[in-house]
Amino acid sequence: MNFRSKSRRDEPEVNLVPLVDVALLLVVFFMLSTTFVKMSAITLDLPEASPQAQSEPKKPLEITIDASGQFYVNGQRVINAQIEALKQAIQKAAGDDTKIPLLISADAKTPHQAVVSAMDAAGQLGFVHLSLATRQAPGRQKP
Repeated sequence: MNFRSKSRRDEPEVNLVPLVDVALLLVVFFMLSTTFVKMSAITLDLPEASPQAQSEPKKPLEITIDASGQFYVNGQRVINAQIEALKQAIQKAAGDDTKIPLLISADAKTPHQAVVSAMDAAGQLGFVHLSLATRQAPGRQKP
């Protein structure tokens, strides 16, 4: 008894046409989604710096805020905690020079609003070099 059929089955074949279609679509997609960086070549004629004697750095204007929110400008107590009084005290201490550095030192328990008010007053007067003083926590090493 022979159970094998005499007809021969066709070998299965892989149709590559859809694979080529998908590959071409991926190429088009990647070409369209790629950002092209345009390198611009601008020739600049930069000025040369001449060695000059550096003037001594300006002493910073210091605003200190205590735990109750009271302002001190260069160690002098401001009349009240209003922003206008602080602005007048800063103008008196700095004059017309808004390029000098401004340092704000605040107590750890100072209300946040007092620090923001000091920063706002400095910004309204045109000060751009503003620093906040901090101190190293005990037990922490500098990186």
